[in-house]
This record gives sequence, C-alpha cells and structure tokens, in this order.
Amino acid sequence: MEKSRTPRIEIHYCTQCRFILRANWIAQELLMTFGDKISELALIPTSGGEFTIICDDIKIFSRREEGRFPESKELKQMIRDRIDPDYSLGHSDDSDS
Repeated sequence: MEKSRTPRIEIHYCTQCRFILRANWIAQELLMTFGDKISELALIPTSGGEFTIICDDIKIFSRREEGRFPESKELKQMIRDRIDPDYSLGHSDDSDS
C-alpha cells in the first residue's frame, strides 16, 4: 500500500532584506508543530522584499499582500486548516493566546 503524500511547504524570503533569520524561525516552528505531517520544508531565497509561505503550490501568506509578517499562531492555524483540519494545535488553538 502506497503511503499518501504529505504536504510540501515553501518559505520564500528576501536575501537583500536579510529575512533569513525569520524564515529559519518560521521553519523551525512549523517543523516542531507538524513533524511528520509535512514531507518537505524548503527555504527559497528571493529578492524584492518577498516573504511568502506556500503549501502545495497554494499561497498561504504574503508579506507584500498583508503588509506585515505572519504571526506564528496564525500561520500554524492556516497550514493546519489546509493539511489536517482536525489536528489540535494545543495552546495555539486557544482564542486568547
């Protein structure tokens, strides 16, 4: 029986703006939260102020469109809702966290 493919997450970050630290932090948060629920997490260097999160070719968050960086909690919820809506995020699901 073939195992179903788990999602691929991409973090596109601007090297000129030195967004690498934020990209690494977000990657760490997602890997610690979702573990084996994702198959791959790629850091993709770009330019032009970009900071975009993509899950299976679908844009989850864009700094350019939102005018800000994503909060860890909201990003985890958006990705969870996309890959496994029933997955509990523990304290990140609390409305006042």
